Amino acid sequence: MFKKIGPGILVAAAFVGPGTITICTIAGVRFDFALIWAILLSILATMALQEMAGRIGFLSQQGLVDVVKNQIKVKWFRNFVIGVVLAAILIGNAAYEAGNIGGATLGLEGIYNSRDFPFLYPLIIGFLAFIILWIGSYKILERIFIALVSLMGLCFVIAAILTKPSLLEILKGTFVPTFPDESILTIMALIGTTVVPYNLFLHAALVKEKWGTSGNLSVIRQDTVVSIAIGGIVSISILITAAASQITDVTNVMDMAKGVEPLFGRMAVYFMATGLFCAGITSAMTAPLAAAYVANSCFGWKGTKDIRFKLVWMIILFLGVFFLSFDIKPIQVIQFAQIANAILLPIMAILLLWIANKKAIVGKHKNTWAQNLIGFVIIGFSFFLGIKSILKVLEMF
Repeated sequence: MFKKIGPGILVAAAFVGPGTITICTIAGVRFDFALIWAILLSILATMALQEMAGRIGFLSQQGLVDVVKNQIKVKWFRNFVIGVVLAAILIGNAAYEAGNIGGATLGLEGIYNSRDFPFLYPLIIGFLAFIILWIGSYKILERIFIALVSLMGLCFVIAAILTKPSLLEILKGTFVPTFPDESILTIMALIGTTVVPYNLFLHAALVKEKWGTSGNLSVIRQDTVVSIAIGGIVSISILITAAASQITDVTNVMDMAKGVEPLFGRMAVYFMATGLFCAGITSAMTAPLAAAYVANSCFGWKGTKDIRFKLVWMIILFLGVFFLSFDIKPIQVIQFAQIANAILLPIMAILLLWIANKKAIVGKHKNTWAQNLIGFVIIGFSFFLGIKSILKVLEMF
């Protein structure tokens, strides 16, 4: 079974980061089990898009940027798309990297029940991520991520079980969509933190690293579906745990841990802190890695051994540690990243759907009518989500 698990587990590790955990926590605290359906919807959309990305990467043996460059013949539009991709991925991932490292830091503080070393924890996490990325071949990275995601999943699922939730309420929240008052922004956030644009580039590149030309599509699809489903179970477990917490205001998962400690004991806090640490450290590695793969495709470098490839992920990692260690809040950069990602998601969804139907790229494995229907629904919703996100950011200025 583990031999068949590949890039999908890195995708799951990337979207189940501190941001997703925080949003799931907020959803559970404010709306109990009512928004589980939104997580399920976002997981299904992620599976559909990531399957297309993985299929294109495997059949073309190229990264998504390479395929886009070859298929878009109009020079100005090709340059526009590549420019948006570079801006969104490089600047966006640098801005969000501080949040990834910050999540792992909160996890360490929860495990050790101490904030005595606020400047040391980010340095330790950054150094650990640096060592793993520097020495790790794909196989080593894959094994590390399988271990961390397994531990993360186990921790959050156990924490959810400890709360003894109502199965009827869970089923109702999963299969009966509702829109509680003031829940629309939370619903958008749940979907926006799960359907992550940079994961599309990461997945296509890693499929080639994992299998080359020796794999087969059924194994790749199985890896994608199983891994992303695991990520969805983790997200739902966090929401369930949050719904049982005795707090009314929350900013992160460790706030929730304080709320469940009186009811379920210190062990619940340890489980959540360990899960948060694993989520933070895995996202702190995948974000720089994705940025490096995108830059590699855009500029035609020689792959993971190229010093320029390593330099990109080093810069992203350094900026995350720097912003967090000195308590710098790059709010304008993050706002730009939100706008760029909001523009990038519908663009990439359209390009994926277009390429996944081109016989010159995918041959007989082009999309079925059902996949195209799902793709059009995702494109429509991503436009809605993008416009809402842009308007929300512009209101802050």
